[in-house]
Amino acid sequence: KWNPAPNVRDNERDYPINTSDSDVEPYMQSAVGGSATIWAGHWVPFLPSDFKVKSLDGVAVDWPFDYYDLLPHLEAVEQLVSSSGTKGNPGYPPQAGYPTPQIPIGKTGMKLAEGMDKLGWHWWPGLNAMPSIPWQGQNPCARRGTCMFGCPEAAKWSPDLVLFKEAKKYGHRLISGARVREIIYDDAKGRVTGAIYIDQNGRERRQLAKTVIICANAIGTPRILLNSKSKTFPNGLANSSGLVGTNLMMHPFGLVMGHFEENIESSIGPSGQLINTLQFYETDEKRGFVRGAKWGGMSAGGPLSSKGYVGATVFKEGGKIEDSWGENWHKMIEDRFGKTALWAIVGEDLPEESNRVEIDSDLVDSDGIPAPKVIYKTSENSQRMLAFHAERAKESMEASGAKSTSVMPQMRESGWHLLGTARLGTDPKHSVLDEFGRTHDVPNLYVWDLSAFPTGAGANPTATLMAVAHRQATQFINTKRNVEAA
Repeated sequence: KWNPAPNVRDNERDYPINTSDSDVEPYMQSAVGGSATIWAGHWVPFLPSDFKVKSLDGVAVDWPFDYYDLLPHLEAVEQLVSSSGTKGNPGYPPQAGYPTPQIPIGKTGMKLAEGMDKLGWHWWPGLNAMPSIPWQGQNPCARRGTCMFGCPEAAKWSPDLVLFKEAKKYGHRLISGARVREIIYDDAKGRVTGAIYIDQNGRERRQLAKTVIICANAIGTPRILLNSKSKTFPNGLANSSGLVGTNLMMHPFGLVMGHFEENIESSIGPSGQLINTLQFYETDEKRGFVRGAKWGGMSAGGPLSSKGYVGATVFKEGGKIEDSWGENWHKMIEDRFGKTALWAIVGEDLPEESNRVEIDSDLVDSDGIPAPKVIYKTSENSQRMLAFHAERAKESMEASGAKSTSVMPQMRESGWHLLGTARLGTDPKHSVLDEFGRTHDVPNLYVWDLSAFPTGAGANPTATLMAVAHRQATQFINTKRNVEAA
């Protein structure tokens, strides 16, 4: 069965996650290409302020590099993913532009923009990781709105469709159906020497390597490190700081729906974002919280998606979920299908050591590997932020002419973005990695996923993640002869 949450999907190759102490249910995909196979294609780079929140707002930590250090790498990966958009967004510094033109924002995007214009608030056409015209072998977006479920046109950028084909040209060998149990560490040499994994037939295998790079997301990466114990690292590999698994961020997510009398063609995609706004992104202390959130203006999708959004709202607002099924199904579709627009609110949650991933000794996957437990509580700062943004998004929907609105300030089923559990930094006592993703403790061990992010910003992270990985890979290629292997 399809579901972004592995605990619900429960496929044989998924691993279980104990979420009994988490406000948010993690979403991920254990497959070739990882969770990017089920993403919506939002392309939202972090802003300059996101790298300097300690300096600007006195909270969390600054990154060991800034927006402008990352900019050339961002521009490189925008070409790689064949992104589409319109340059000139006043919320950002000047931009070089995007490989392909803007995907039309359609009637839904125009309706949302109309409300923002009435209020005098910022909006801009959304960037998406898919071309609007044939580009670099990719088909153009046909606006079917099924981005998260699988793109029939293969237009949405996804690693399994693009990167692995290219990697094979350079001798890349992919071992699918494999679960890494632990990274092998040589105490005498002070280096990692490879990994032990379980293959798809349940047999233990050993893969030797001069260098090990982990990209298993901010739950899977600390799981592997914490399960990799040795005499030198009894509390987990590369964990002399004690920070592996801590500072988990999951981007508390709110949703505001506007229901319109007329058909605004809200089944038409892309499902990533039609427009977005940074109106309330930066800190304003008068609001009672620090940092902010990006809103993505989205279509509600096809009949099942539209019904799902509305049915969930009925339940959240105290009704019965069954009220949206049975004989009420047709009425709900008649009232909502093609007539519902969304503001999806991505709020910045600040890193806290108490929000963490640890090993649950009583829970194992189907190969007997100890599974993770997620402990995550939404901070008061995040709660105030989401409440404020939900009210403003409701105002915007009403200004757009919605006959009614449905508001969910925070959704549990929303853990698309997992960040922060092996953070970058310059001080080995307060970080796990250096600025290029190499562990402070082990010179031939790297982490190149969202675990590395010191803070999470208030925007979808994939664009910034790819830019950071491009920067790390460039540095690795330029200096790999200096890496001491076992």
